[in-house]
Amino acid sequence: MENYTQTSTDFILLGLFPPSRIGLFLFILIVLIFLMALIGNLSMILLIFLDTHLHTPMYFLLSQLSLIDLNYISTIVPKMASDFLYGNKSISFIGCGIQDFFLALGGAEALLLASMAYDRYIAICFPLHYLIHMSKRVCVLLITGSWLIGSINACAHTVYIFHIPYCRSRAINHFFCDVPAMVTLACMDTWVYEGTVFLSTAIFLVFPFIGIACSYGRVLLAVYRMHSAEGRKKAYVTCSSHLTIVTFYYVPFLYTYLRPRSLRSPTEDKALAVFYTILTPVLNPIIYSLRNKEVMGALK
Repeated sequence: MENYTQTSTDFILLGLFPPSRIGLFLFILIVLIFLMALIGNLSMILLIFLDTHLHTPMYFLLSQLSLIDLNYISTIVPKMASDFLYGNKSISFIGCGIQDFFLALGGAEALLLASMAYDRYIAICFPLHYLIHMSKRVCVLLITGSWLIGSINACAHTVYIFHIPYCRSRAINHFFCDVPAMVTLACMDTWVYEGTVFLSTAIFLVFPFIGIACSYGRVLLAVYRMHSAEGRKKAYVTCSSHLTIVTFYYVPFLYTYLRPRSLRSPTEDKALAVFYTILTPVLNPIIYSLRNKEVMGALK
């Protein structure tokens, strides 16, 4: 790794792509994925807004998921592409703070995914009481609560990162300003903060993941008891779509942020970050549109 040092408040992002043909191929692939994610999520949000048939709690939650995915990918990929094309790897302190904030909003996405699991649990296990348990008021509370709690968590982490004293070396071995990668540059002992990162990860990822697992455990049991083959098929398709998104989002995130620093590898962290910052945003609209008859019907 090159030894970048500077006296300004800017940071240096060492990036994801190696300066080779393989790096160029990966760059083109990431840009194509970014465009697909941008078009797919914007289309999903617009479709849900315009089509009254999609004005249900599940699709309102899905629109918020698409919005957060757009925040992720739009604050990371354009800067990464600019760095690769123009060789200017510098990013301002404020720019780093913005990337930190939107990445930390992953807490809101985790809560929205758990809310969607609850929605599917009620829809399949208690269909006659669905409108009571998932009323418009409950849906608004779930969405507002997810954004509010996620934003508070994101603000707390961003403010802390702004107040850490950094050493002369400002080279972040990542393709965006990831909190664990920045903490390694601090000129102070950050074990207390690393403990809070572990705690917040447990609260915003582990507990919602347990809730999702319990919800789908009950759902699979209810589906197994169904007499209608068509009903079982529809339930399996809906649940498998959600579980695919959950797996691609939660597993890399949990593995990255729950490991102690001694077991971390910059190369491994960057590879895992691709899943929850780039691949998940493009998979979300693809899975929910191509495997959903209501969305496909709205597109027609």
